Amino acid sequence: MSTRNAELTAAEVSPAVGSVPLERHPEAVRPRLTAPLAGPLARLRSDPARLGALRISWRALWTSRLLVWLVGVGAAAIFGLGSSRNAYDPPHITGGFGWLGDLLAAPAARWDSAWYLVIAHFGYRPELGAATSARMAYFPLYPLAMRAIGWTGAPLVLAGVLISLGAFLLALYGIHRLTTLELAARLRPGAPAPAEAARLAVIVTAFSPMAFFFSAVYTDALYMALSVGLFWCARQGRWAWVGVLGALAAATRSTGLMLLVPALIIYLYGPREDRPARRRADAGGPARRGARAAAVPALSRLGGLLRPRYRVRRDVLWLALVPAGIAIYSVWLGLSGGQLLGAFHAEQAWSRHFVGPYLGIWDGLVAGFDGVRQLLSMQSHHIYFTLVGGSPMIAAWHNLMELAFLLAAIPALVGVLRRLPLAYGAYVLAAMALPLSYPVAPQPLMSVPRYLVVLFPLSIWLGAWLAERPRLRRPAFVVSTVLMAFFVAQFSTWHWVA
Repeated sequence: MSTRNAELTAAEVSPAVGSVPLERHPEAVRPRLTAPLAGPLARLRSDPARLGALRISWRALWTSRLLVWLVGVGAAAIFGLGSSRNAYDPPHITGGFGWLGDLLAAPAARWDSAWYLVIAHFGYRPELGAATSARMAYFPLYPLAMRAIGWTGAPLVLAGVLISLGAFLLALYGIHRLTTLELAARLRPGAPAPAEAARLAVIVTAFSPMAFFFSAVYTDALYMALSVGLFWCARQGRWAWVGVLGALAAATRSTGLMLLVPALIIYLYGPREDRPARRRADAGGPARRGARAAAVPALSRLGGLLRPRYRVRRDVLWLALVPAGIAIYSVWLGLSGGQLLGAFHAEQAWSRHFVGPYLGIWDGLVAGFDGVRQLLSMQSHHIYFTLVGGSPMIAAWHNLMELAFLLAAIPALVGVLRRLPLAYGAYVLAAMALPLSYPVAPQPLMSVPRYLVVLFPLSIWLGAWLAERPRLRRPAFVVSTVLMAFFVAQFSTWHWVA
């Protein structure tokens, strides 16, 4: 039976059930109860592309998470929980589950996890002023979802892990589907099938050095799932869903506001699957276009290129929902006794300050150079950079590592701009504008590796790049997996990673 016939059958059954008592038509009960699930499951089973994407995503999820938990639990059991726990998590809100429970929570609940757990437990309490102002930097959707699951009696740490794992599976599935869609439309002569690039993109994402955050009590998996979903819905022309997903992403992270940039680009310039683009003014043969180009001034030609390929309709108003996530959160803070812009002022607690658009890159280069000098000096008496606290050698390592991740992302960004539609590269540039314009004084590129891992266009490009270079796949995956194991061991033992 086709999907349409199944829908018609369900539609015919429903009126009969509603108009006649159920005890007189018991045979109608089963179709009515199973119809909501039968449709999606039937479509999934009948679509090899969807089913294959789900299988690959599920395999990448459980294999990568098994590695994360084996390494993290093992490191915590061997090396202990470290001394930073007492300083950063005084109420021990990330533990208290017994010896075995604390070990199992080690790869998931560290550092910023404590903030989300505190918010889920006690709320923001903006009326308390400076005592709770730092909490406002952590946006509300994730802790609210944790609290909702916590109402069932589940520990909040488990609730956070379940949200992250579910969102990560959806994100991997969406990355596979988007990779197949985009590369199939731009298939190079002699290039591997898009399905292979999609498989590699999923694996690259699941085993990237910072991928352990996707199963931790962090917002990374949730934000990436929402951003991937927004791109997919925009490509399909489902603008109401684009607005809703954008609003949820903006309620998850401040960078969610930047999703408005690729949404607008796809709306105006495509590519889109919902309706055809209007023809360019310079349509015609090569000679005709050449004659027109000679007669039309350069500014006019530029205006023609910038002219939207899709007409603006009323459905563009759905995009106004994207900033709603931040707007509602800010208004709530103001009405609850806090500051209207408290979420942005709270970043000052981590010494973030505005230096100019992307000028944090220069600060990161300087910090990385000074970090090399510090490490090569092999001493801690003379410090080559401003140090707020802790070991200068550790701070130097962090600055150098974060700079290395940023430099590695540059050729990937160039590849995205060359290989994928403009919206993908514009999204990466827009999303990195905030951390690279508001650096942290002693550690300019703090958290940049974690911010980069959620930017899925980089993984899509890397999957396509590796698909064309089979010899480099194994070395790339080995290096990436070893780095992920190293970083998750650090994270689980309360050593700062990113």
